[in-house]
Amino acid sequence: MSSVRYAVFGHPVSHSLSPRIHAAFARQTGVSLAYTAIDAAPHEFVGALDRFVGEGGKGANVTLPLKEAAFAICARTSERARRAGAVNTLSWNDGQWHGDNTDGAGLVRDLTGRNGLDLRGRRALMLGAGGAARGVAPALLDAGVSELIVVNRTPERADALIDAMGEPERALSRYWQDLGEIGDFGLIVNATSAARGGGEDFDLPFTLTTPRTLAVDLNYGEAAIPFLAWARAAGCRDAVDGLGMLVEQAAEAFEAWHGARPDSDAVYAALRGKDALLVTAD
Repeated sequence: MSSVRYAVFGHPVSHSLSPRIHAAFARQTGVSLAYTAIDAAPHEFVGALDRFVGEGGKGANVTLPLKEAAFAICARTSERARRAGAVNTLSWNDGQWHGDNTDGAGLVRDLTGRNGLDLRGRRALMLGAGGAARGVAPALLDAGVSELIVVNRTPERADALIDAMGEPERALSRYWQDLGEIGDFGLIVNATSAARGGGEDFDLPFTLTTPRTLAVDLNYGEAAIPFLAWARAAGCRDAVDGLGMLVEQAAEAFEAWHGARPDSDAVYAALRGKDALLVTAD
């Protein structure tokens, strides 16, 4: 009989810390776990999932660039996945994929819990409108940001994200070229993958920030360096990368699959202390 398997799907995915994180959670909770990383280009994704199920696959995390494709293949989705139009957590139940999105909950838990930051009343700017942005945007509204402006180099994607959220009084899209003219923000979130190849600087106007601005990159490690360097140069009071969000969204998925809530703080501390340079975001 095939063993129960779990995995993270992405393209590329060899960098992913998810196998290490879920192995640590399993050791904490006494769960017997086989968790691997599976590289699948978008056109290979459905076939790779079918093979995974045939080999005993029971659940999967989904990272770039497959989160919106994962939403499309689900027979059932959670409310937060539907609001995002993207799925990062798949569960195989009754011969069907059920989809959830734990990204937003993971980000808010990291910012408000681990970092002790209050998001309420902040005017927020989201850079990017792909699967990562879709996962966290509704959660930021729920956490109490006063306004969310989404900009993307392809304006149609920003418009689609805003339309999906259905809160036209609080969530708006603007053009990338308008960044110098839309005022300042208490929260700026980088949800782009622009720096994943390394060496790219962020050329954003400092007028976007104030001395109280919180800058958050959904990437971590080397991929977060350019944006966080810009944030420090712009005088932002707080700058946070995406490692804590990665651990927290994984904890949400682990609990959904196994019914046990792991100690995410211990795993975060181990990763932060052990790895000076972690690579790119899930």
